[in-house]
Amino acid sequence: MSAALVIENDPSDDLRRLGEWLTGAGLALEVRRPHAGDELPDALDGYAALVVLGGDQSAYPAPDGTPGAPWFPALESLLRKAVRHRVPTLGVCLGAQLLATAHGGTVERSTSGPEIGPGLVGRRDAADNDPLFKRVPLMPDVLQWHADEIVELPYDAVLLAASTRYPVQAFRLGDRAWGVQFHIEADADMFASWAAHDAAVLAELGYDPEVVVAATADVLPDVEEVWQPFAARFAALALGTLPDADIPVATPRTLPLLGN
Repeated sequence: MSAALVIENDPSDDLRRLGEWLTGAGLALEVRRPHAGDELPDALDGYAALVVLGGDQSAYPAPDGTPGAPWFPALESLLRKAVRHRVPTLGVCLGAQLLATAHGGTVERSTSGPEIGPGLVGRRDAADNDPLFKRVPLMPDVLQWHADEIVELPYDAVLLAASTRYPVQAFRLGDRAWGVQFHIEADADMFASWAAHDAAVLAELGYDPEVVVAATADVLPDVEEVWQPFAARFAALALGTLPDADIPVATPRTLPLLGN
């Protein structure tokens, strides 16, 4: 059985439901936790896919140049190698932002304020021809918890979903790497832990933590209806079982990738 390499950047944001969906689709998972001292591999040889999860860190460096986490430079290098070698890749929230910054995109603290709780995003026309997004509904349910945003995508990224306050909600880079700003992995317990950790942020926004968690629990079946099949299609791509009609064709890149 082929395995996907999963990078867990923060102990509060694990695979949760996404892990269940991927393994249910036949994809074995090898989780590395650099926040706990796990080393990242130098290459992706032997891995069927790469999944990069979210976290409380920022994808951009501090004013003094310190990266958001000590392992982020190595992780960005791994993301560049994944795109270069066409390894199926999925970045979730912070993972999506790192996928963007690794390829010349820009992430900043959003001037629109935090985006927290259940919501909808709008699928863009380009999603009609995307192997994963073409079966996603026009206005899918999503779960949000972030204050940073991708303000500039890499030069050849394809925007797949957007919203009014946060124009970049999902994108594809190359032909086998996807980033989603929202949390397809989260469940109500995860949101409850985030609500406890970010109580001051919720109070500033005027949000009742119990209401946010209850609303999350209510929308979980709708989230699963959309994103479980999405995860299964990603697993099928990694395993080489995606139907021929959906297999992405290699997209030539007109400029060299950044770094190694």
